[in-house]
Amino acid sequence: MAITREDVVHVAKLARLELAESEVEPMRVDLEKIIGYMAQLNELDTSAVPPTAQVAVQAAPLREDAVQPGFSNDAAMAEAPRHAGDAFAVPAFVEE
Repeated sequence: MAITREDVVHVAKLARLELAESEVEPMRVDLEKIIGYMAQLNELDTSAVPPTAQVAVQAAPLREDAVQPGFSNDAAMAEAPRHAGDAFAVPAFVEE
């Protein structure tokens, strides 16, 4: 399947990604490679492989619960689509 520049721009818009013009072509090439790899996987004969009934993780690996530095408020607000003062602004969903 051929991926066009318009496909990349459309998907980026849906994902709310802002791609620079110089990023569109490398992204298109990468997506074509990914889809090509998936097409290769579809060619494999899996008729002798039994279907998986359930994929359940019995226990998740744990990591140490350690305090780590986070973003500064200025850095977080710089990435927010909307903010009010020092907080994120979200659309109202309850009518008063």
